[in-house]
Parts: sequence; structure tokens; C-alpha cells
Amino acid sequence: MKIQFLGATDTVTGSKYLVRHGEASVLVDCGLFQGYKPLRLRNWSPLPVAAADIDAVILTHAHIDHSGYLPLLARQGFTGKVFCTPGTADLCRILLPDAGHLQEEEAEYANRHGFSKHAPALPLYTREDAMRCLKLLHPVPAGKPWHPVPGLNASLTPSGHMVGSSFVRLDDGSRSILFSGDIGRPNDLVLRPPSPMDGADYLVVESTYGDRLHKDSDPVLALGQVIKRTAARGGVVVIPAFAVGRAQSLLHCIEVLKTQGVIDRKLPVYLNSPMAAKATQLYLKHKAELRLTFAECEAMAHTAHIVESPEESRLLNAKHGPMVIIAASGMATGGRVVHHLKAFAPDKRNTILFAGFQAGGTRGALIAGGAPTVRIHGQEVPVRAEVAMLDDLSAHSDAAEITGWLRGFKSTPKQTFVTHGEPAAADAMRQRIERELHWPCHLPCYLESVSLD
Repeated sequence: MKIQFLGATDTVTGSKYLVRHGEASVLVDCGLFQGYKPLRLRNWSPLPVAAADIDAVILTHAHIDHSGYLPLLARQGFTGKVFCTPGTADLCRILLPDAGHLQEEEAEYANRHGFSKHAPALPLYTREDAMRCLKLLHPVPAGKPWHPVPGLNASLTPSGHMVGSSFVRLDDGSRSILFSGDIGRPNDLVLRPPSPMDGADYLVVESTYGDRLHKDSDPVLALGQVIKRTAARGGVVVIPAFAVGRAQSLLHCIEVLKTQGVIDRKLPVYLNSPMAAKATQLYLKHKAELRLTFAECEAMAHTAHIVESPEESRLLNAKHGPMVIIAASGMATGGRVVHHLKAFAPDKRNTILFAGFQAGGTRGALIAGGAPTVRIHGQEVPVRAEVAMLDDLSAHSDAAEITGWLRGFKSTPKQTFVTHGEPAAADAMRQRIERELHWPCHLPCYLESVSLD
């Protein structure tokens, strides 16, 4: 068995791991690169393996940095099955077409306003490409082993990161490898905790928060404080949020704040993401994966006004506070939130609130890092609004929580590959595992291949 790292090395995006078993090839995760331009350019480069030569794909979860390359892979000739949990399949059916639509929309906007360096600007893939690849999805229940290719056993175990997310374990009878995907929080407000695992001969573990610990504070209280002080000055709270996972956590927190009387029950709250609205309904469908009661789920789904049309989205920019707008994307790389940032960032009464990790090179990372201006649609937009962070709502385990999950393993892996983190975070995670668990660790390089003996 061999593994080649086609992404998520020295970065938190582009997760792709090619596992070769005899003559067969299985791709674990199929994500897009995001952030810095050199990374994004990799999305346009051909993979080092022909798409038609890949026999199967297994997804840990539906986030675009783990699934968003699927439409391209299918367009390039992949015709095999894409294995995943039913929850992941349901979410891919809304996430991937939306990703294609956004890319078409952004290319069209760039061409119409003439700020692209390309003539014409083209989408990486289209909504039609995404719709075609959905036919390849093959849901399998968590906990039920199957054979993605002859001679290779696979199983999925809930990882608590989002609805449908799972750990992927492959075993050929002689050796095994476990992929963590993204590891959820043990005390997440909405989702059940990551399942314990016995371990494997080889481990690929994420390190998004490998160099830090989440604050020991109440995220509901912290969110309430931001909303209260912004509302008091008549401002707008703009929250760039991942449509799946983070948006639902925010809706639950806001409903709790309104129920407790911390914020005014009449405070306007807008969910400006049709995809997030659909995802919220899917969360209700997969309620068994949540720690919320039925009543709490229903309240979460109805606490915000759903903004349906682009025209209604544009009209929001002419409104005045106090109000809260939750809109995708989570790192402000595209989508409707970009237009809201353009409208509200210049006013010091407003607040831009980030509720999760901002990858280097993204617009969100620039704003969170204190940039006085940010480039949007070819213009430099001043950032005078308050900029606040709410790390407590992260859906990723921090360094101590990852280590705590690893301590549950019954055996020491022969090798642990630390991936899916910025360089400093990945190296810090490596050092922590080596120091506390005494496990051998390795930071793989982009396109590196390793034989699993």
C-alpha cells in the first residue's frame, strides 16, 4: 500500500490523499485549494494521476476544501463511485452545485466590470459540471464496512465536525490507515462529540488548530456581547459564516440569546444564504447526529429571516442597523457576504465578526489581521468597522482536544502524518504528539509518496 499527498500539506485546504493498493487507486477526499493565489492555481493544474485511473473516492465530509474538486475530477474522466455517509451525500448535493454557480457568477461579474486579468474570466467549473458529478455519489452507512476496491476494507465513523462527517479507515488485511478528516469538538453546542477510535497502523491527522487552544469561555455569552454593543451604536453585525455547520451554530446561539433576553427578540436577523437555509433543513433531517432536542432544532431553523433572492440581498445593503446578517462564505472568499462587507466595512458603527478559522491569503484573514483596506471587486474598501473574532464556535478540535482524542487509541501508529494545517500549526501539532504521546510523526510535502509497509 502506498499513499501520495495531493493536498493539505503546508495548508489547511485542498485535502486529497491517493492510496494505491495493488493496481487499484482510491482517493480519500477531493478538495479545492483556497487562500493564497499559488495554492488556488493548483486547482487549474492537472493531477499527477489521470482521473480515469482512480477507481473510487471516499469523502470524510462535504466542506468544499474536502469535496469541491469532485466536479473537475468527473469532468476529467473519473467515473467510479464516490463513497460517503448519507449526510455527506445530502450536503454535497447542495454545496457542489452552489460552488459551481458562485464561480460562474463571479466570472460573469468580473467580465461585466472588467477587473479580471483574464479575457474572458472563466469559472473553474460550472453548476452543470457539479450536477453531473452528483450521480457518482454512493452513500454508505457509518459503521458498516464495505470494499471500495477488491481486497481493501473501508469503514466510516462519525467525527463530530459537521453532519455526515466521518473518520475513514482502510485495511487490506496486512496494514491499516486512518484518516481523521476534520475532528469535531468534544463539547460542541450542536453536534455530538467525535467517536473514539482504536487506532490504525498509520494515521493521517489534521492540525488546523495545532498551535493553539480554544478559549475557555462561553461562545453564547461572547456572541451576545458583540451583538449588544453593536446594536447599542445602531450598527450592523456582518458574520461571514460557512453555510454548513457554522451558520447552524450561530442560529442556535442567537435563539438562545433571544430566549434568555440578552438581545431583543425583535432584533432583525437575516440568514443570507439559500444554501445555509437548505443545510439547516438537512440538519433537522439528520437530527440523530445532533445533541439538540427537537424543540431546539425547530427554534434554530426559525430564528432568522431567510433572504432568498439576489435582489433582496442587495436591498439589505441599503438598510441601517441594528441588525445581524449571517452570510457565506466563511472566509469571505466569495458569495453574498462579499457585497455586505463592501457596504458595511467602511462604517465604524458596524462589526465584522469572524466565527471560525481564516486561512492565509483569504480576504477574511486579511481583515482579521487588521488590514486597513481590503480589495473587493477591483476596489480598495476601507475597513473602519470593528473586527471581532469568535473562535469558541470553531468546529475543529484544538491541539489539546486532538491529543485527547488520540490518547484513546489502543495501539501506537507506526507513523503519524500531520496534515491540513498552516506550517506553524502542523509543526506544533507534530511536536505535541511526539512530546506527549511519543509517536513517530512526519510532515509530508506536496505530492510526496510514502510506502506503507
